[in-house]
Amino acid sequence: MIAGVGLIAVVLVFLLRYVPDKAVVVPAELAPGGRGQPDLFIPGRSDLWSAFAPKAALMLAFLLVFGLVGGWLLAGRMLAPLARITDATRAAADGSLFHRVGLPGRQDEFRELADAFDAMLERIEAHVAEQQRFAANASHELRTPLAITQTLLEVAETDPDRDTDALLARLRVVNTRAIDLTEALLLLSRADRGAFTREPVDLSLLAEDATETLLPLAERRGVSIETSGGAAPTVGSPALLLQLTTNLVHNAIVHNLPDGGSVRVRTDSGLGGATLTVENTGEMLDPRVVPTLTEPFQRGSERVRTDQAGVGLGLAIAASITRAHGGTLTLAPRPDGGLRAVVQLPAA
Repeated sequence: MIAGVGLIAVVLVFLLRYVPDKAVVVPAELAPGGRGQPDLFIPGRSDLWSAFAPKAALMLAFLLVFGLVGGWLLAGRMLAPLARITDATRAAADGSLFHRVGLPGRQDEFRELADAFDAMLERIEAHVAEQQRFAANASHELRTPLAITQTLLEVAETDPDRDTDALLARLRVVNTRAIDLTEALLLLSRADRGAFTREPVDLSLLAEDATETLLPLAERRGVSIETSGGAAPTVGSPALLLQLTTNLVHNAIVHNLPDGGSVRVRTDSGLGGATLTVENTGEMLDPRVVPTLTEPFQRGSERVRTDQAGVGLGLAIAASITRAHGGTLTLAPRPDGGLRAVVQLPAA
């Protein structure tokens, strides 16, 4: 409408201004070659406006109707994808994380927005499911030492000949396991949040610290530890990366052969970043079970030792710390038995 009014204004200002105000009649004898012809009529400005105005009004009315109807249809077609995204957003706000936009059509801006929203919902759904599963498992694991403590106290109350020293020793063991589990849960939560300061770290130095700390445990179990490789600089939390290395080496020592086992720790640095590899001998592992070992409270049945089964969070914490540092943790069974754990972190 604005464009149409502008065009009419152009006609009025720049065209009709050169037309006489009133009509002019030129006699035929004064017109060139007009002898014997009727008189020449030259319309005035009012005559041209009278003829032009109704047609212009009709065209403006047509433009108004066409613009409203066409704009309404075009806007509805263009905004339909936004309506689907809005519905999916409301469904997600109501807790329906399984709902997806699934926008069809060509790959335009709306399709990219819908695909990004679906990917976000998928990650949130997986994260929520993992947290719910973790909460359920944590509740179950924490309930076990509490139930054992309650049972020990109830039995001691009804037993007049109870051995106080033995009761205290068993309670101390159960309490220590509960403390270890709680500390592991706190460390896992800290790693998942990524709440740490990043600074340059050398994985080779952390590997030496971890093996030196766990050397007495390895000697008691008859397991030899071999450390090799060069400097592997990366960026992250020294405390968390040391915990990552310690967990992998501890896991390799505990889940090893009863006697004569070995653990090999190697660090490398290349274009792909810093690499930490921990291999250990042990029983043959089912390839279908190995990928589940990084889940919280998951233990391979062949790998559980009655003397030190752990709390089931060692590899889960290692995987969480690796993800928080932008790296990957790969577990694979060794052909001769045992496990190979490879951590790849970005280079410094």
